Amino acid sequence: MSESVMSTPPTRPLTFGEQLVGITFNPSNDDKVFKLKSLFAEAANIIQDEHSQYPEGGLRQMLFVHTIVEVLNAQMNCVKLVTLKY
Repeated sequence: MSESVMSTPPTRPLTFGEQLVGITFNPSNDDKVFKLKSLFAEAANIIQDEHSQYPEGGLRQMLFVHTIVEVLNAQMNCVKLVTLKY
């Protein structure tokens, strides 16, 4: 990913990761928020793509769900940190 990040949501259908992080929700139009969401969306897409290449299994499914929740949690905390103004 290049250093210059556009803070405009894509006009194409959203990927799994973009939907997960809510890439279109950025009321302050903050470039840092968009960049963080984009990075975590990319991580979620990689995880989802990797997961979809293997047959469903109890342990794999449990790890996938847990990992996706942790990606979302990390993204939300990062956004909270960069937008906290006090």
